[in-house]
Amino acid sequence: MEKKTRFPSPTLKASVPWNAGKMVGAKRALKEKHVWAIRFWLGSEQRVRDRALFDLALDSKLRGCDLVSLRIGDIVTSGQVRHRAMVVQQKTRRPVQFEIMSGCETSLA
Repeated sequence: MEKKTRFPSPTLKASVPWNAGKMVGAKRALKEKHVWAIRFWLGSEQRVRDRALFDLALDSKLRGCDLVSLRIGDIVTSGQVRHRAMVVQQKTRRPVQFEIMSGCETSLA
């Protein structure tokens, strides 16, 4: 008995996976010298908002979508930067409390 073999359609091309030859997985954490280089560059370029968001991202470890959705009232009360803030994460819908360190307070003030 003869086996029938199925050939792919002649119009189909061999597909290459999107991650072929690329590094996949989690990225490495920033080293301390890189963090200070970024802070210095943002300060020298006078990008106050970006510097504040960068410092807040390091302190809170929130996702980008959660950082961008923060309001001033979440961080500041009666003209003073809070020591702790609470945010409900967009992805998990769980409240997350984080401490705002002194370096971040100066960039937020």
